[in-house]
Amino acid sequence: MSLDQSLKTAGNLTKHRNVLKRHERIERLKDTKDFDPQDKKVLHLQKTGNRKVR
Repeated sequence: MSLDQSLKTAGNLTKHRNVLKRHERIERLKDTKDFDPQDKKVLHLQKTGNRKVR
């Protein structure tokens, strides 16, 4: 007997996204020390890669 698609767990519903939201990009830039919190620029954030690790 198979499980209905609407009954899947939340862990299986998350998908890999290549495009990050702004707050996710800032978090990644903070981890690599490439973000200056004193600089309040809204535009022109550095690009960050989001690769899926297998």
